[in-house]
Amino acid sequence: MELARARALVDRLWDSNDPADVARLEAQARLIAAYEQRKWPRRPPRTADLIRHLMDQHGLTRADMVPILGTPSRVSEVLRGKKGLSMAMVQRLRARFRVSADLLLPPPKQAPRRRARRRAAA
Repeated sequence: MELARARALVDRLWDSNDPADVARLEAQARLIAAYEQRKWPRRPPRTADLIRHLMDQHGLTRADMVPILGTPSRVSEVLRGKKGLSMAMVQRLRARFRVSADLLLPPPKQAPRRRARRRAAA
């Protein structure tokens, strides 16, 4: 309900040239974007889904992926998400599809936060 009202306000302010309306429009748009990002965060595609998409876009079959990923069973494991990519596979995929390695590598795992220890007063 609130989101619908916020979007309606943006629609009303959209064509205004009044500086106050423009500032309100920008602020409202930022609020809506922040809400939507928190409510429905964007997640990067799984590597297997990305590879399937690239295969589809280039008209490739699983057999076509054997030289890139290794063996037919490895192709199957990667496309099912059971196995990750080796650096050699990433390099061959980058060369074949001209995509960034960032898309093919899993995001770095964040180290667990450590609690600060309190020192006893001396």
